[in-house]
Amino acid sequence: MKRLTVPLASAGAAAMLALTLTLGAVPITPARAADAATGNGWVATWQASPQPVWGTDFLFPTHLPAALHAQTVRQVARISLGGERLRIVLSNAYGKQPLFVGKATVARFREASAAGAVTDGSLRAVSFGGQEGVTIPPGASWVSDPVALPVPALSQVAVSLYLPQATPISTFHWDGRQTGWIVSGDQTQATSLQIADPDRQSTTARPLLTGIAVETGPAARAVAVIGDSITDGAAATLNKDSRWPDFLAARLAPHGVAVVNAGISGARLLSDGMGANALARLERDVLAQLGVRSVIVLLGINDIAWPGTAFAKHAEPPTLASLTAGYRQLIAQAHSRGIRVLGATLTPFEGALPGTPLADYYQPGKDALRAQVNDWIRHSGAFDAVIDFDAALRDPAKPARIASRFDSGDHLHPGDAGHRAMAEAVALDALLPGLESKAAGALPQAR
Repeated sequence: MKRLTVPLASAGAAAMLALTLTLGAVPITPARAADAATGNGWVATWQASPQPVWGTDFLFPTHLPAALHAQTVRQVARISLGGERLRIVLSNAYGKQPLFVGKATVARFREASAAGAVTDGSLRAVSFGGQEGVTIPPGASWVSDPVALPVPALSQVAVSLYLPQATPISTFHWDGRQTGWIVSGDQTQATSLQIADPDRQSTTARPLLTGIAVETGPAARAVAVIGDSITDGAAATLNKDSRWPDFLAARLAPHGVAVVNAGISGARLLSDGMGANALARLERDVLAQLGVRSVIVLLGINDIAWPGTAFAKHAEPPTLASLTAGYRQLIAQAHSRGIRVLGATLTPFEGALPGTPLADYYQPGKDALRAQVNDWIRHSGAFDAVIDFDAALRDPAKPARIASRFDSGDHLHPGDAGHRAMAEAVALDALLPGLESKAAGALPQAR
């Protein structure tokens, strides 16, 4: 690739340009951008991987209106690392027309608020190139200017976006596991959203907001997790930040390490589904994330189980060779950027999704392929390290099933206790050599 040289007034300006380009879409810096004036750097601290909005004929509802007009969306995100300043990332990745955001604010969220309330005195306006509004081209992302708002690690922030024009929603993250609100008018500056608003509605989907970065000390690093609904937290308790990447973030925060969750419910390694296949989104969701030094890969169960179900009635099942080739390609691309790759074994799923249109998700032949994949993950040596989530969650008496104490009840997705067990199964020194595995002590209880 030909190097583009642009004369800039200062090293600090060069770093800021690098940051904007890296967060926006095209990674032109190695892993993170530093501020030459302060010695500090920016690191990704939260993520919601973008997905294309599907039509009304799909199996699941979107939990969003088809379009927003003269409305404010307020979303809550629990960051992993904190900092003195932050930036937000908005996405029009799957839009077919320019998307105009009229205003945006960020604030510290008042926990346990039922009305989207934020902490008094914490509201800050967000600007984009010095302007309060921004037009995001089709297929693009946009990074805000830095916002001076000190936020501690593992705290919740509220991001409010006002959409003054009729705006079709084409890009979202379906399963946010967190309540957000849509209200009429410009309420970006409201410390508490108007409860009496007749158009007020709540949603667990995330439109437009896809990332948050914080300015930290120069040693900050990030771990990305690319996965499916198990990583996305499909059965984790709503509004409790109890997905396994959340628990992992609690272990890593004392070490100055962020966790960015690139899980998408329905995601697959080789094929598109409720989002792009892993190899298609690897650059955007992992390699371009600021500060990423390691990635955990927990993908493949939907590749194995979707064929023959209502999701992919006539699809051919993958072969072991095709799945391992996909893993090897993902590893090669990450290694080319100096990123360490940990493979996670696929968790048990016998009896999955009973009483649903996907009751045929599990079949003995599919489980046999899962066992072959897990054997390859454990023994091929392709990954830099292995996390054995299968061993952590399975019932010793019935190893094809999740142990009852870890099961959410659908026999596919772990409940909160299962997510905690998964986070505890990650050896920190394998994740990032030099970290102490016992570092943070006991994990905190889910809120």
